[in-house]
Amino acid sequence: MNVAELSIGRPETYHWAKRPVTTAIVKKPVAGPIYLHIQQFEGDGQADLRHHGGEDKAVCVYPAVHYSWWEQKLQRKLPPAAFGENITVSELTESTAHIGDVYQIGGAIVQLSQPRQPCFKLALRYGDTSFPVKVRETGWSGWYFRVLKEGMVKKGDEWNLLERQKSTMTVMEANRIMYQQEGGLEAVEVLASLPTLADVWKQQLRSIIRKAEGDQST
Repeated sequence: MNVAELSIGRPETYHWAKRPVTTAIVKKPVAGPIYLHIQQFEGDGQADLRHHGGEDKAVCVYPAVHYSWWEQKLQRKLPPAAFGENITVSELTESTAHIGDVYQIGGAIVQLSQPRQPCFKLALRYGDTSFPVKVRETGWSGWYFRVLKEGMVKKGDEWNLLERQKSTMTVMEANRIMYQQEGGLEAVEVLASLPTLADVWKQQLRSIIRKAEGDQST
């Protein structure tokens, strides 16, 4: 596994549905090395700090292997960092990456914190209002890293898996539980109990549990 592309970008304003939208989803490749801080890469940025950025979303990652499929689906050539990711990774996918995995990438050490939740800004970028839904349906969401040790990262850096939890789930399993409730309420509870899962995901999962318990009591 290695860093196939390393990309950063600052917020810019675009027009969507007759209104301005500021987003940093359009990122540009850099050769690096770039310093990875606790909250983001040097020179990177987010516009909506309520839903993006922060320590649990310091690095957005997307698998390179999905690009050819999406290009056929969208009938267009995709640019680098097509999904707004900082790192496009070779080989690793949602089916092989696990919640809580710890990797060394260049001089940094990172931990997989949560799947990426596709939002309307993907629709804005490609002029397709259904695109975020399509991404959720495939489960090919990409994911986020939190930073355990700051350091320099560059294109071509190899990834080394340093640690994997004994009781964990893949990113794909987490997506199917969150969006399709695959495995039922028991699976939701197990996912919500993972200690390395980001708090925002735990909160959403606990909301699903409370709603289900409320429905059962009526």
